[in-house]
Amino acid sequence: MKRTAKKTKPSQKHRTVYPSPINKGDIIGVVAPAGSLINKEKFFTGVKLLEKKGFRVRFSRKILNGRGYLAGTDQERANEFNTMWADPEVKALIAARGGYGCLRMVDQINVNQIRKNPKILIGFSDLTVLLNTINKRTKLVTFHGPVITTLADIDRYSKKSFFDTLLGQAPPQLTPAGIKIIREGKAKGILMGGNLTTLAHTIGTPYEIPWQDAILFIEDIGEKPYSLDRLLTYLCKAGRLQKIKGLILGTFSDEARKERLSLQKGVDERIKELFAVKDIPVWANFPTGHSRRNITLPVGAEVEMDSSALKLTFYCKS
Repeated sequence: MKRTAKKTKPSQKHRTVYPSPINKGDIIGVVAPAGSLINKEKFFTGVKLLEKKGFRVRFSRKILNGRGYLAGTDQERANEFNTMWADPEVKALIAARGGYGCLRMVDQINVNQIRKNPKILIGFSDLTVLLNTINKRTKLVTFHGPVITTLADIDRYSKKSFFDTLLGQAPPQLTPAGIKIIREGKAKGILMGGNLTTLAHTIGTPYEIPWQDAILFIEDIGEKPYSLDRLLTYLCKAGRLQKIKGLILGTFSDEARKERLSLQKGVDERIKELFAVKDIPVWANFPTGHSRRNITLPVGAEVEMDSSALKLTFYCKS
């Protein structure tokens, strides 16, 4: 099967590069651009799951030896990422884990190499920086989804979404169960987002997402109710939320990755206040974030939210 990036034209305003899917037997590269591996058992469990599904896995043993809160120096983590992307045998890259560190090394990523050799990149949490920056600079669709250390713990629906994405079998529409409609409506825009705290920390930097006309999705973990309130209020006061076309609220969980109704309720109520005079669709309880529910979403894809049908439609693929 010939692997060439598919260039589609979902609209005149937004030109997208969609990475080619991979096949069973292909090599998946594991990278650690952020935090050190705290739980090696979960790492190897995730690797074995990929192998069980028929993929080969390649990673540097150095990522197992990170100390402190980083998987290596900024240069080491960037070199590892660039080397893995440059390897012609590696057909997709998946992050080992999130944590913190991508903001420190993102300017050392070889963007020209990524532009010339589009590949699937999947991760979430701190990977929010890389996913959105790479898309912003290359128009390559990246994927917000499980990392290696969470792969074994996500639910069946999320696993299917992850592997369907790798194999190019993801459906053109999503209708996840349990979505809560905060504000009705229908809107089309470019899917952007990820971890709320990480997104807020990029404001004013070259790595800030393009908010204009975005369908924004956000999630977070380990933040107190007042912290979530402060982050949302900050995005509003900074004029960012006023620019988006639609909002998707993912899971808001505690440090143990347990979804908390109190956290979700607080976010929902604050969003209702902030969007009291802005008529855009807003959904809550969407299965993305630091919990067992974490489906894979294409960052940079043109999408449509339809509240009446509870349907999220993707327009990137031909």
